[in-house]
Amino acid sequence: MIKTKLTREELDLLREDMRGELDSLLAERSDLTKKDGEYILAGDFYEKQTRLALRNFNIINPESLDEYIARDGYLALEKAIFENSPADIITEMKAANLRGRGGAGFPAGRKWETAAREDSDVKYMICNADEGDPGAYMDRSIMEGDPHSVLEGMAIGGYAVGSEQGFIYIRAEYPRAVEMLEHAIAEAEERGLLGDNILGSDFSFHIELRLGSGAFVCGEATALMESIEGKRGMPRPKIYRTSVRGLWGKPTIVNNVETYANVPQIIRKGAAWFTSIGTEDSPGTKVFALVGKVLNSGLVEVPMGTTIDEIVFDIGGGLPDGHTAKAVQTGGPSGGCIPAELFDTRVDFGSLAEIGSIMGSGGMVVMDETDCMVDIARFFLEFTVDESCGKCTPCREGTKRMLEIIERITEGKAEPEDLDRLASLADTISSTSLCGLGQTASTPVVSTMHYFFDEYQAHVVDKKCPALHCKDLISYFIGDTCIGCLRCKRECPVSCISGEVKERHVIDQTACIKCGNCYDVCPVSAITKS
Repeated sequence: MIKTKLTREELDLLREDMRGELDSLLAERSDLTKKDGEYILAGDFYEKQTRLALRNFNIINPESLDEYIARDGYLALEKAIFENSPADIITEMKAANLRGRGGAGFPAGRKWETAAREDSDVKYMICNADEGDPGAYMDRSIMEGDPHSVLEGMAIGGYAVGSEQGFIYIRAEYPRAVEMLEHAIAEAEERGLLGDNILGSDFSFHIELRLGSGAFVCGEATALMESIEGKRGMPRPKIYRTSVRGLWGKPTIVNNVETYANVPQIIRKGAAWFTSIGTEDSPGTKVFALVGKVLNSGLVEVPMGTTIDEIVFDIGGGLPDGHTAKAVQTGGPSGGCIPAELFDTRVDFGSLAEIGSIMGSGGMVVMDETDCMVDIARFFLEFTVDESCGKCTPCREGTKRMLEIIERITEGKAEPEDLDRLASLADTISSTSLCGLGQTASTPVVSTMHYFFDEYQAHVVDKKCPALHCKDLISYFIGDTCIGCLRCKRECPVSCISGEVKERHVIDQTACIKCGNCYDVCPVSAITKS
């Protein structure tokens, strides 16, 4: 059956009809419960959260436009077009103080206001869906589980700034998200919720997908626009704000997936409702990908101002197997490592900045006492070196030199002067790199040197890894409890273990490659490392 374009009246009737039908479907699901009159996923992990951007995730069928409409979908767009002027929408967005959820936290309303004031025949709305932080999957989940919330948010933004064209820049490694967005765009256009003369009004807005090849630097706004224009994704010098001169030299708004997903609820419920959640400086909620050494990992959405301790222990359930929390890394490769003694820090833009980290797009990696903080810094720096676009010298060359020093430290080959060189390079790179990614590339190093300097000194001065993680700085020994079962001897790839059946075995330290196989397979834990 061919579906016709909806008028405003038909949309309202469809919404009323579908509400009862969807409510009946949800009432039969055993994995759901009700909180404040709305269905949410059951269980302590979910009930302790406040889900706004994720309100429809795993609740509705993402391929059903009707189910989205039943949950007040496209009501905000309808309200914007028929009951508000573009200026009214911008006023509401500024009052809500929705700060960009992709990293820097710039207020979306102020950005939209700048573009709206520009006198241009063409303006663009871009959704930055190039989620490249290791372990982060917040935006992917929203696009896969609630694609229409992103489309509706972009359309409202287009109405506010005077744009008729939007682009979603998404990495090709997200095939399911691409499929969901393509389906949602097609269905929205078919029903008259996107495209020409939306709901019979004079407002038109089109959305197209642009697939990226996975370059981390294309998460930076100007590099992203270069890629959309068909050029190599490399940052531009920021002579102008993108809201003044962006894609093809026209005023352009760039917000990320989570930011747009919040817009419909702000317009529908009002700025006062949104600012009642979170903190004065950082209202609303934030979605985090809670991963690492935590019992309950997954997507967590909490009000801004929630402490790290509450996220890791109350929602995440703490660490498994009796391990002790050592640090949390926020903000991906551009973020810092926060020690356990600062877990009472509130998670908002200002509080994290004060302790040397950032919100970023929402990665949150939990680490325990077995993690070496020097090696953690090496891991993120190695990622940055691989992903540097190479355009500016500080990032291209400086991060490589920093990585070389870090590698010497983890191998026990560094000298005390290397720590001074590392700090100096970090300062130079952060102050002279072209784009925000280069400027924050040294943050994991700076934060670990600040909070865990004793570990750096142990590696450099004592040639020891306190976490017993860096293999060049540890040794394996077989103790008196050895039962001579030969298992370690059989598993040794270089045959450096000697001993007979039921006799204590011995490791030849000069031949040992420190692979750890013997340690892993010993049935009586007779092998120790130091």
